[in-house]
Amino acid sequence: MTARAQAEDARAAEARTEEARAEEAQAREPQAAEPQAHPAVHVVGPGEGETIVLGTTRMRVLEDGSHTGHRLAIAESVLAPHTQGPPQHRHARHDEGFYILSGTVRFTVGDEDHDAPAGTLVVVPPGTPHTFANPTDRPAVMLSTFTPDLYVQYFRDLRDALADGRAPTPRDTLETMSRYATEPAAEPAAEPATGPARPPREET
Repeated sequence: MTARAQAEDARAAEARTEEARAEEAQAREPQAAEPQAHPAVHVVGPGEGETIVLGTTRMRVLEDGSHTGHRLAIAESVLAPHTQGPPQHRHARHDEGFYILSGTVRFTVGDEDHDAPAGTLVVVPPGTPHTFANPTDRPAVMLSTFTPDLYVQYFRDLRDALADGRAPTPRDTLETMSRYATEPAAEPAAEPATGPARPPREET
């Protein structure tokens, strides 16, 4: 065998050795974990969801937090004409959002009233006194968000306390609120008026 042939054989053997080493090293490496499946999408169709009736307010819970890691809950509420809201109150541990779908809802914040027609968004951060009502002659529908979902259980508890079908009293409402980091405002507003109210402020 010539020197040239011997050199080629040596290079070929070395290449096979390097390839074997690479395959062995790859076999020792931990295999990447299989990608985890994404959480299932949760769909609530028309007419679906949990229904809670509180006097003249009919609520449909669309998301109670069980599909969002308790970060978010969403409910749709229908307020019959001349529905009085709860006593003015403050939440300590969750934000609330209200988007008016139809009709007009009156929000009372401290001593100011704001009439919110369809298309209005109202965001209430923790610690802000507020309540709402429908003083008009037409039903109003609004979408509410709760972040986190803590407050959904309040509505269930209040429903259970009113199993006899009576409308909630301010005392019923405040006693149930106290279980969910919510307290009455220091100076509760008087019963919502039925006259003109201050419209929502426009951002400049």
